Amino acid sequence: MAKKKFNLHLKGYVGGWDFDSDYVDYILKKNDGQEVNVLIDSLGGSVATALSISSAFRNHGNVNVHYVGMNASAATIASLGAKHVSIDASAMYLVHKCSNFVFKYGQLNADELQTLIDECEKQKNDLQKIDLNIASMYAGKCKKNKDELLDLMKVGGWLTAKEALEWGFVDEITDNPEDVAPAIDDATVSALASAGIPIPNIEPKDKEGFFAKFLASLSALFANNNSSSTKIITAMNKTFKFVCALLQVEALTSNDGNIILSDEQMQAVEDRIAALETQNSDLNNQIKDKDSQIENLKKKPADDSHSVVDDGKKDENFADDYVNSLNNAREMFNSIP
Repeated sequence: MAKKKFNLHLKGYVGGWDFDSDYVDYILKKNDGQEVNVLIDSLGGSVATALSISSAFRNHGNVNVHYVGMNASAATIASLGAKHVSIDASAMYLVHKCSNFVFKYGQLNADELQTLIDECEKQKNDLQKIDLNIASMYAGKCKKNKDELLDLMKVGGWLTAKEALEWGFVDEITDNPEDVAPAIDDATVSALASAGIPIPNIEPKDKEGFFAKFLASLSALFANNNSSSTKIITAMNKTFKFVCALLQVEALTSNDGNIILSDEQMQAVEDRIAALETQNSDLNNQIKDKDSQIENLKKKPADDSHSVVDDGKKDENFADDYVNSLNNAREMFNSIP
Protein backbone atom coordinates (compact mmCIF):
# COMPACT_ATOMS: atom_id res chain seq x y z
CA MET A 1 0.00 0.00 0.00
CA ALA A 2 1.36 3.38 -1.02
CA LYS A 3 2.15 5.81 1.77
CA LYS A 4 -0.54 8.45 2.05
CA LYS A 5 0.50 12.02 1.28
CA PHE A 6 -0.56 14.71 3.70
CA ASN A 7 -0.84 18.37 2.78
CA LEU A 8 -0.80 19.40 6.46
CA HIS A 9 0.86 17.99 9.57
CA LEU A 10 -0.72 19.55 12.65
CA LYS A 11 1.20 18.59 15.78
CA GLY A 12 2.01 20.00 19.19
CA TYR A 13 0.10 22.79 20.90
CA VAL A 14 -3.07 23.94 19.12
CA GLY A 15 -2.35 27.61 18.47
CA GLY A 16 1.43 27.10 18.34
CA TRP A 17 3.67 27.54 15.33
CA ASP A 18 3.06 23.93 14.16
CA PHE A 19 -0.73 24.04 14.68
CA ASP A 20 -1.47 27.53 13.38
CA SER A 21 -4.80 28.66 11.87
CA ASP A 22 -3.14 31.16 9.51
CA TYR A 23 -0.98 28.44 7.99
CA VAL A 24 -4.02 26.18 7.66
CA ASP A 25 -5.83 28.96 5.77
CA TYR A 26 -2.79 29.38 3.50
CA ILE A 27 -2.65 25.67 2.60
CA LEU A 28 -6.40 25.43 2.04
CA LYS A 29 -6.38 28.49 -0.21
CA LYS A 30 -3.42 27.06 -2.12
CA ASN A 31 -5.43 23.85 -2.68
CA ASP A 32 -8.76 25.51 -3.38
CA GLY A 33 -11.15 23.06 -5.06
CA GLN A 34 -8.80 20.12 -4.38
CA GLU A 35 -8.80 17.35 -1.77
CA VAL A 36 -6.67 18.17 1.28
CA ASN A 37 -5.36 15.47 3.65
CA VAL A 38 -4.46 16.51 7.20
CA LEU A 39 -2.59 14.52 9.85
CA ILE A 40 -3.24 15.50 13.48
CA ASP A 41 -1.22 14.42 16.53
CA SER A 42 -1.81 16.82 19.45
CA LEU A 43 -2.80 16.96 23.11
CA GLY A 44 -4.81 20.16 22.50
CA GLY A 45 -4.45 23.82 23.31
CA SER A 46 -6.41 26.89 22.25
CA VAL A 47 -10.15 26.31 21.75
CA ALA A 48 -10.39 29.51 19.70
CA THR A 49 -7.75 28.26 17.24
CA ALA A 50 -9.44 24.85 17.00
CA LEU A 51 -12.81 26.44 16.23
CA SER A 52 -11.21 28.62 13.55
CA ILE A 53 -9.54 25.60 11.90
CA SER A 54 -12.76 23.56 12.08
CA SER A 55 -14.61 26.36 10.31
CA ALA A 56 -11.85 26.62 7.68
CA PHE A 57 -12.12 22.86 6.98
CA ARG A 58 -15.89 23.15 6.64
CA ASN A 59 -15.68 26.13 4.29
CA HIS A 60 -13.14 24.35 2.07
CA GLY A 61 -15.49 21.36 1.88
CA ASN A 62 -13.00 18.67 0.86
CA VAL A 63 -10.76 17.96 3.87
CA ASN A 64 -9.84 14.53 5.25
CA VAL A 65 -8.35 14.32 8.77
CA HIS A 66 -6.32 11.39 10.06
CA TYR A 67 -5.48 10.98 13.77
CA VAL A 68 -2.34 9.29 15.07
CA GLY A 69 -0.84 9.15 18.56
CA MET A 70 -2.74 10.75 21.45
CA ASN A 71 -5.26 13.46 20.62
CA ALA A 72 -7.22 15.43 23.20
CA SER A 73 -9.21 18.56 23.86
CA ALA A 74 -8.89 21.24 21.16
CA ALA A 75 -7.21 18.77 18.78
CA THR A 76 -10.50 16.84 18.58
CA ILE A 77 -12.48 20.04 17.92
CA ALA A 78 -10.31 20.96 14.93
CA SER A 79 -11.51 18.00 12.85
CA LEU A 80 -15.25 18.65 13.30
CA GLY A 81 -15.41 20.58 10.03
CA ALA A 82 -13.71 17.85 7.99
CA LYS A 83 -15.53 15.77 5.37
CA HIS A 84 -13.99 12.49 6.58
CA VAL A 85 -12.14 11.59 9.79
CA SER A 86 -10.02 8.46 10.28
CA ILE A 87 -7.91 7.25 13.18
CA ASP A 88 -5.00 4.86 13.47
CA ALA A 89 -5.86 1.60 15.23
CA SER A 90 -3.39 2.30 18.05
CA ALA A 91 -4.26 5.99 18.47
CA MET A 92 -6.23 7.41 21.40
CA TYR A 93 -8.88 10.12 21.62
CA LEU A 94 -10.11 12.26 24.54
CA VAL A 95 -12.82 14.90 24.96
CA HIS A 96 -13.33 16.84 28.19
CA LYS A 97 -14.88 20.00 29.60
CA CYS A 98 -13.04 23.28 29.06
CA SER A 99 -11.04 24.82 31.85
CA ASN A 100 -9.25 28.01 32.83
CA PHE A 101 -6.14 28.32 34.95
CA VAL A 102 -7.15 29.52 38.42
CA PHE A 103 -4.57 30.24 41.12
CA LYS A 104 -5.49 32.77 43.78
CA TYR A 105 -4.37 32.86 47.37
CA GLY A 106 -3.55 35.32 50.10
CA GLN A 107 -5.52 37.58 52.36
CA LEU A 108 -8.62 39.23 50.92
CA ASN A 109 -11.07 41.59 52.56
CA ALA A 110 -14.81 41.26 52.00
CA ASP A 111 -14.83 43.55 48.94
CA GLU A 112 -11.83 41.84 47.32
CA LEU A 113 -13.32 38.44 48.04
CA GLN A 114 -16.59 39.46 46.40
CA THR A 115 -14.66 40.68 43.34
CA LEU A 116 -12.91 37.31 43.11
CA ILE A 117 -16.25 35.49 43.48
CA ASP A 118 -17.77 37.64 40.71
CA GLU A 119 -14.80 36.96 38.41
CA CYS A 120 -15.01 33.21 39.06
CA GLU A 121 -18.76 33.23 38.49
CA LYS A 122 -18.25 34.98 35.13
CA GLN A 123 -15.57 32.46 34.12
CA LYS A 124 -17.86 29.62 35.16
CA ASN A 125 -20.73 30.96 33.01
CA ASP A 126 -18.40 31.48 30.05
CA LEU A 127 -16.99 27.95 30.34
CA GLN A 128 -20.49 26.47 30.56
CA LYS A 129 -21.45 28.26 27.33
CA ILE A 130 -18.29 27.02 25.59
CA ASP A 131 -18.90 23.46 26.83
CA LEU A 132 -22.49 23.55 25.56
CA ASN A 133 -21.39 24.88 22.17
CA ILE A 134 -18.70 22.21 21.79
CA ALA A 135 -21.07 19.46 22.97
CA SER A 136 -23.52 20.55 20.28
CA MET A 137 -20.74 20.35 17.67
CA TYR A 138 -19.73 16.88 18.88
CA ALA A 139 -23.40 15.82 18.83
CA GLY A 140 -23.71 16.96 15.20
CA LYS A 141 -20.73 14.81 14.25
CA CYS A 142 -21.71 11.81 16.39
CA LYS A 143 -25.45 12.02 15.64
CA LYS A 144 -26.18 11.85 19.38
CA ASN A 145 -27.93 14.00 21.97
CA LYS A 146 -25.73 16.81 23.29
CA ASP A 147 -26.47 15.79 26.89
CA GLU A 148 -24.77 12.45 26.20
CA LEU A 149 -21.72 14.31 24.95
CA LEU A 150 -21.73 16.63 27.97
CA ASP A 151 -21.72 13.57 30.23
CA LEU A 152 -18.79 12.10 28.32
CA MET A 153 -16.92 15.42 28.48
CA LYS A 154 -17.50 15.52 32.24
CA VAL A 155 -15.90 12.08 32.64
CA GLY A 156 -12.98 13.09 30.42
CA GLY A 157 -11.55 9.59 29.93
CA TRP A 158 -9.39 8.31 27.08
CA LEU A 159 -11.13 6.45 24.25
CA THR A 160 -9.52 3.77 22.13
CA ALA A 161 -9.83 4.02 18.35
CA LYS A 162 -12.67 1.51 18.49
CA GLU A 163 -14.53 3.50 21.15
CA ALA A 164 -14.02 6.73 19.20
CA LEU A 165 -15.57 5.02 16.18
CA GLU A 166 -18.48 3.67 18.22
CA TRP A 167 -19.22 7.14 19.56
CA GLY A 168 -19.06 8.58 16.05
CA PHE A 169 -16.13 10.96 16.50
CA VAL A 170 -14.33 9.24 13.61
CA ASP A 171 -15.58 7.57 10.45
CA GLU A 172 -12.92 4.90 9.94
CA ILE A 173 -10.15 2.97 11.71
CA THR A 174 -6.99 2.39 9.70
CA ASP A 175 -3.91 0.24 10.24
CA ASN A 176 -1.28 1.93 8.12
CA PRO A 177 2.27 0.63 8.66
CA GLU A 178 3.70 4.16 8.58
CA ASP A 179 1.58 5.30 11.52
CA VAL A 180 3.56 5.40 14.75
CA ALA A 181 1.89 4.06 17.89
CA PRO A 182 1.50 6.55 20.75
CA ALA A 183 4.17 6.46 23.43
CA ILE A 184 4.54 8.04 26.85
CA ASP A 185 7.68 9.87 27.97
CA ASP A 186 8.40 12.28 30.82
CA ALA A 187 7.69 15.34 28.65
CA THR A 188 4.29 13.94 27.65
CA VAL A 189 3.44 13.17 31.27
CA SER A 190 4.34 16.74 32.24
CA ALA A 191 2.21 18.17 29.43
CA LEU A 192 -0.74 15.98 30.38
CA ALA A 193 -0.48 16.86 34.07
CA SER A 194 -0.19 20.61 33.44
CA ALA A 195 -3.34 20.48 31.28
CA GLY A 196 -5.24 18.41 33.85
CA ILE A 197 -5.53 15.48 31.41
CA PRO A 198 -5.39 11.91 32.77
CA ILE A 199 -2.48 9.71 31.74
CA PRO A 200 -3.45 6.70 29.55
CA ASN A 201 -2.17 3.20 30.23
CA ILE A 202 0.54 3.12 27.55
CA GLU A 203 4.00 1.54 27.64
CA PRO A 204 6.59 4.29 28.40
CA LYS A 205 8.92 5.19 25.53
CA ASP A 206 11.93 5.80 27.79
CA LYS A 207 12.26 2.78 30.07
CA GLU A 208 14.88 4.61 32.14
CA GLY A 209 12.83 7.79 32.52
CA PHE A 210 11.20 8.98 35.73
CA PHE A 211 7.68 8.03 34.64
CA ALA A 212 8.77 4.57 33.54
CA LYS A 213 10.43 4.00 36.91
CA PHE A 214 7.31 5.34 38.61
CA LEU A 215 5.11 2.82 36.78
CA ALA A 216 7.60 0.05 37.54
CA SER A 217 7.48 0.86 41.24
CA LEU A 218 3.68 0.81 41.14
CA SER A 219 3.72 -2.57 39.42
CA ALA A 220 6.07 -3.91 42.07
CA LEU A 221 3.81 -2.52 44.79
CA PHE A 222 0.75 -4.26 43.32
CA ALA A 223 2.73 -7.49 42.95
CA ASN A 224 3.87 -7.34 46.58
CA ASN A 225 0.29 -6.80 47.65
CA ASN A 226 -0.82 -9.87 45.65
CA SER A 227 -3.50 -7.81 43.96
CA SER A 228 -5.74 -9.87 41.68
CA SER A 229 -6.20 -7.02 39.22
CA THR A 230 -4.05 -4.14 38.03
CA LYS A 231 -5.50 -0.70 38.57
CA ILE A 232 -4.71 2.04 36.06
CA ILE A 233 -3.41 5.11 37.85
CA THR A 234 -4.43 8.42 36.36
CA ALA A 235 -2.51 11.43 37.64
CA MET A 236 -3.96 14.90 37.61
CA ASN A 237 -2.79 18.20 39.04
CA LYS A 238 -5.22 19.67 41.56
CA THR A 239 -5.09 23.26 42.77
CA PHE A 240 -6.31 23.65 46.34
CA LYS A 241 -5.46 27.31 46.73
CA PHE A 242 -5.17 27.53 50.52
CA VAL A 243 -3.28 24.24 50.93
CA CYS A 244 -0.97 25.06 47.99
CA ALA A 245 -0.29 28.51 49.46
CA LEU A 246 0.53 26.95 52.83
CA LEU A 247 2.88 24.37 51.28
CA GLN A 248 4.29 26.95 48.82
CA VAL A 249 3.59 24.78 45.77
CA GLU A 250 1.62 25.54 42.59
CA ALA A 251 -0.38 22.30 42.57
CA LEU A 252 -0.68 18.87 44.15
CA THR A 253 -0.68 15.64 42.15
CA SER A 254 -3.79 13.52 42.63
CA ASN A 255 -3.60 9.83 41.73
CA ASP A 256 -7.14 8.51 41.34
CA GLY A 257 -8.40 10.87 44.04
CA ASN A 258 -5.51 10.32 46.48
CA ILE A 259 -2.87 12.93 47.34
CA ILE A 260 0.32 11.96 49.22
CA LEU A 261 2.15 14.58 51.30
CA SER A 262 5.69 14.33 52.64
CA ASP A 263 6.48 14.37 56.37
CA GLU A 264 7.69 17.98 56.01
CA GLN A 265 4.46 19.03 54.30
CA MET A 266 2.33 17.27 56.91
CA GLN A 267 4.30 19.05 59.67
CA ALA A 268 3.64 22.39 57.97
CA VAL A 269 -0.09 21.61 57.93
CA GLU A 270 0.04 20.48 61.58
CA ASP A 271 1.87 23.68 62.65
CA ARG A 272 -0.64 25.85 60.82
CA ILE A 273 -3.60 24.09 62.44
CA ALA A 274 -1.98 24.50 65.88
CA ALA A 275 -1.42 28.22 65.22
CA LEU A 276 -5.03 28.64 64.16
CA GLU A 277 -6.21 26.82 67.29
CA THR A 278 -4.15 29.24 69.43
CA GLN A 279 -5.54 32.25 67.55
CA ASN A 280 -9.06 30.89 67.95
CA SER A 281 -8.54 30.44 71.71
CA ASP A 282 -7.17 33.99 72.08
CA LEU A 283 -10.11 35.41 70.15
CA ASN A 284 -12.58 33.49 72.32
CA ASN A 285 -10.93 34.90 75.48
CA GLN A 286 -11.08 38.44 74.07
CA ILE A 287 -14.76 38.00 73.24
CA LYS A 288 -15.47 36.76 76.78
CA ASP A 289 -13.67 39.81 78.25
CA LYS A 290 -15.69 42.18 76.07
CA ASP A 291 -18.94 40.43 76.97
CA SER A 292 -18.07 40.77 80.65
CA GLN A 293 -17.34 44.49 80.27
CA ILE A 294 -20.63 45.02 78.49
CA GLU A 295 -22.54 43.21 81.25
CA ASN A 296 -20.84 45.34 83.91
CA LEU A 297 -21.73 48.53 82.07
CA LYS A 298 -25.33 47.41 81.86
CA LYS A 299 -25.44 46.92 85.66
CA LYS A 300 -23.91 50.38 86.46
CA PRO A 301 -26.60 53.05 87.18
CA ALA A 302 -26.82 55.91 84.70
CA ASP A 303 -26.04 59.58 85.68
CA ASP A 304 -28.96 61.84 86.46
CA SER A 305 -29.86 64.10 83.58
CA HIS A 306 -29.72 67.28 85.70
CA SER A 307 -25.97 66.88 86.20
CA VAL A 308 -25.47 67.53 82.53
CA VAL A 309 -26.98 71.03 82.64
CA ASP A 310 -26.51 71.99 86.33
CA ASP A 311 -23.06 73.58 86.85
CA GLY A 312 -23.66 74.24 90.54
CA LYS A 313 -24.14 78.02 90.25
CA LYS A 314 -27.22 79.82 91.43
CA ASP A 315 -29.25 81.79 88.91
CA GLU A 316 -29.67 84.81 91.29
CA ASN A 317 -25.89 85.49 91.39
CA PHE A 318 -25.62 85.80 87.64
CA ALA A 319 -26.71 89.53 87.45
CA ASP A 320 -24.40 90.63 90.32
CA ASP A 321 -21.41 88.91 88.73
CA TYR A 322 -22.13 90.58 85.41
CA VAL A 323 -22.35 94.11 86.96
CA ASN A 324 -19.13 93.61 88.96
CA SER A 325 -17.28 92.43 85.86
CA LEU A 326 -18.54 95.44 83.86
CA ASN A 327 -17.47 97.96 86.54
CA ASN A 328 -14.01 96.38 86.81
CA ALA A 329 -13.60 96.66 83.06
CA ARG A 330 -14.55 100.39 83.10
CA GLU A 331 -12.10 101.13 85.92
CA MET A 332 -9.30 99.45 84.04
CA PHE A 333 -10.15 101.44 80.87
CA ASN A 334 -10.26 104.79 82.72
CA SER A 335 -6.93 104.11 84.39
CA ILE A 336 -5.16 104.03 81.07
CA PRO A 337 -3.30 107.48 80.51
